[in-house]
Amino acid sequence: MIEIERKFLVTSKAYQEQASSKERIVQGFLNTDKKRTVRVRIKDQSGFLTVKGKSNDAGTMRFEWEKEIPVSDAEQLLLICEPGIIDKVRFRVPLGSHEYEVDEFHGENEGLIVAEIELESENQVFKKPSWLGEEVTGKVAYYNSQLSKNPFKNW
Repeated sequence: MIEIERKFLVTSKAYQEQASSKERIVQGFLNTDKKRTVRVRIKDQSGFLTVKGKSNDAGTMRFEWEKEIPVSDAEQLLLICEPGIIDKVRFRVPLGSHEYEVDEFHGENEGLIVAEIELESENQVFKKPSWLGEEVTGKVAYYNSQLSKNPFKNW
């Protein structure tokens, strides 16, 4: 239940040609406290409720619990979320033994493209594609919970 990930900005749309799949994600937050977030998400035709704990100092590790729920429940929960719904398309890009998740944000966060990679340890070595830009791991402004409050268009 511990998530270890690194996050990067993306410098081009070359990842689209390398993607094995893509899906639309709509999500909101029932709670965006710094010590924990509670997220409601609809990915294509599936609903999810996720609780995430506070990140470590490097921003690479945190507790994560996720449960699949009926889409109808997720739709109802989205109605009571804090203001600022996130709308994005996620591309899954395999590279070596890993997979990058590249999120193209829409709506209030239009123009922001972020790639994440989940790792087994904080110092695990991984391949970096040419379209990977600046690392933003641990930069709170890039957390989805914060993008819902202070969207990219306001930066």
